Amino acid sequence: MGKGGGGGGGGGWGSCLIRRKQVDSAHVKKTGDHQLAKALTIPYLVAIGVGSTIGAGVYILVGTVAREHTGPALTLSFLIAGIASALSALCYAELASRCPSAGSAYHYSYICIGEGAAWLVGWALILEYTIGGSAVARGISPNLAMLFGGPNSLPIFLARLEIPGLGIVVDPCAAILVFVVTALLCVGIKESTVAQAIVTSANVCAMVFVIAAGGYLGYQTGWPGYQLPTGYYPFGIDGMLAGSATVFFAYVGFDSVASTAEEVKNPQRDLPLGIGLSLFICCALYMLVSVVIVGLVPYFAMDPDTPISSAFSNNGMEWAAYIIAIGAVTALVSTLLGSLLPQPRILMAMARDGLLPTFFSDVHKGTQIPLKSTIATGIVAAVLAFVMDVSQLAGMVSVGTLLAFTLVAISVLVLRYVPPAEVPLPSSLQDSIDSVSLKYGTKVIDGKSSKANHSTTQPLLPQTADYPNILKKEAEDFINEKNRREVAGWTITLTCIGICLLTYAASDVGLSSILSFALSGVGGALLLFGMVVLTCIDQDDARHDFGHSGGFICPCVPMLPIACILINVYLLINLGTDTWACVSVWLGIGALIYVFYGRTHSSLLDAVYVPAAHAGEIYRSSEETAA
Repeated sequence: MGKGGGGGGGGGWGSCLIRRKQVDSAHVKKTGDHQLAKALTIPYLVAIGVGSTIGAGVYILVGTVAREHTGPALTLSFLIAGIASALSALCYAELASRCPSAGSAYHYSYICIGEGAAWLVGWALILEYTIGGSAVARGISPNLAMLFGGPNSLPIFLARLEIPGLGIVVDPCAAILVFVVTALLCVGIKESTVAQAIVTSANVCAMVFVIAAGGYLGYQTGWPGYQLPTGYYPFGIDGMLAGSATVFFAYVGFDSVASTAEEVKNPQRDLPLGIGLSLFICCALYMLVSVVIVGLVPYFAMDPDTPISSAFSNNGMEWAAYIIAIGAVTALVSTLLGSLLPQPRILMAMARDGLLPTFFSDVHKGTQIPLKSTIATGIVAAVLAFVMDVSQLAGMVSVGTLLAFTLVAISVLVLRYVPPAEVPLPSSLQDSIDSVSLKYGTKVIDGKSSKANHSTTQPLLPQTADYPNILKKEAEDFINEKNRREVAGWTITLTCIGICLLTYAASDVGLSSILSFALSGVGGALLLFGMVVLTCIDQDDARHDFGHSGGFICPCVPMLPIACILINVYLLINLGTDTWACVSVWLGIGALIYVFYGRTHSSLLDAVYVPAAHAGEIYRSSEETAA
C-alpha cells in the first residue's frame, strides 16, 4: 500500500496522467457534501434520450443524404448507423450501471484509464455541449419564423439583426430561448425533464403524422420513389455505407442519459433500459420516416432544404408544412434542453475531482442541482448564440462525441481485463490504512510500502507460516495473474495503435500506395493479434466486484468494444483538417489549464493507494475507530 501507487500520487508527469480514482461507493457518498436529487426513472430517461437525439436535422437530413449518397436505400443507412450506435450504447450501459455518478464518459475514463484521458474527454465534451447548444438555439428562430408566415415574419424584438460595420448578425430569439431553458433547468431535474418530455412528445407526434399521412399518400400514389429504373441502390453499396457514416451523428444524444446517472433512483436497472429504449425509438422513427419520404418523391427530385414539407406539398397537402414546422421547433427546443443538461454535471464532476475550481461543484440545497454550473453554462451558451454563427464550428461538436464513444469502449476492455487493482483513499484514513497494513504484514511509512520478513516483490498475503505450501501456491498464482494483466494491458494498447494505423491508412488518400499498404498491413496485423489474444486469455475475476454489481453486462467482449473503437476512430480521422485545427486550439487551452491548475489541485494528489480487496476493511476500521 502506498501513496502514488497504481499510477497515483502527485509525482512525475506520467503518474499524474495515469492516476485513477475510485468508483463512488457507499463510504464515499457518506462523506460527500454535494448530493444530487434521486428523482429519475425509466420514462424520464427515455424522454431525455429521445429528446436529445432527435433534432430538427432529421427534417433536412433525409433529403440531403438520399440525393447525394443513398437514394431509396436511405432506410438501410439509418439501420446500419443505428447498429453502429448501439455498440457504443451497450458499452455506456455497462459502465453507467457499474459507475452511476455524474460525468458520463469523463467519469468512466477517470476510473478505468486515468486522469489524462479523463481530462481530455471532459474538456472536449465541454466544447461539444457549448457549441452544440448555441448552434441549436440559432436554428430555432428560422424554423419559428415559418410558423409566423415566412423567413422574416418574427416580431421585431425577436428577429435577427445585422450590426452595421461589424458584419455580425445577432439573434435575440436564440439568446432568450437559452435563458428560458437555463431557468427551467435551474428549477430541478424532475421539472425540467417533464418539460422535455412534453416537447419531445410533440415532436414524436409530428413524426408519427409524417409516417401515417405519408404512408397513406404513398399507398394512393403507388410509391413513385421506389419505381425507378436505377433500382434500390442507385449509388451502390458504397453510397449506402457513406450515407450511414453521415446519418450516424443523428443518433448522438443517448450519452445525455448517462450524464444523469447520479440522479437515477435505480441506476443498475433503469440506466441500461433508458439508453436502450431511447436508441430503439429513435432508430425506428428514423427508418419509418425515411421509408415514407423516399417513396413519395424520387430521390433526385427531393428538395435538399425542406424534403418532408415539399414531399407533402407535391401531393396536395401544403397545410402539412405547419405540422412539420411545429415538429422541427419542438425538436430543436428538446435538443437544446438535452445539450444544456449534461454540461453542468460534467463541470461539477471535474470540480469535485479538483480539476476545476470548486465553484462549479456546488449543489443547491433546495433544487439539488449544480446551480452555479447551470447558470454559467447558460450565460456562455446564450452569449455565443446571440453574437456568433456557430454553425461554422458545428463539426467540432462531433469530436467530443466520438472521443467519448472511443474512450468508453476502451474503458470496457480495461474493466474486463485489467480493472484497477488499487484504489485511492484519502490521507485522512492513514491510521486505518496502517492498521490494516500491519495486519497483513505490510506497513505504510511516508506513503511508501515496506515489507517485514518478505521480499518487496511478493504479493500482499496473510502471515500463515503454518501453511508454507498454500503460501507458495498463492504466490505462484499472483505471478501468473500479474503476467496475465501485463499481457492484457499491452494487448489493449497495441490493438488501439493498430486501429489508428489501419483507419489512417484507409482514410488518407494523400499517402503513397506503398506507405498506405504498409500501414494497413501493420495496423491490420496488430488489430487481428489483439482480437485473438483478448479472446483467448481469461478476463479478470475482479471485474465481478468492480463498481456496483447487479447491473447490465456488455455482451461479446472483446469483439464489440473493438468494433466500436474501430468505427469511432475512423469517423474521427475523417472529420477534416479544418475541424481538427480548431479542436487542437481548444485542447491546447485545456492542456494549459490542466498543467497549471488541474494537475496540482487534483483530489488524488495526496491519495494513498491500497489494494482494492482491502478498501472496504479500511473503511470499516475507520468507522469503528470513529464510533
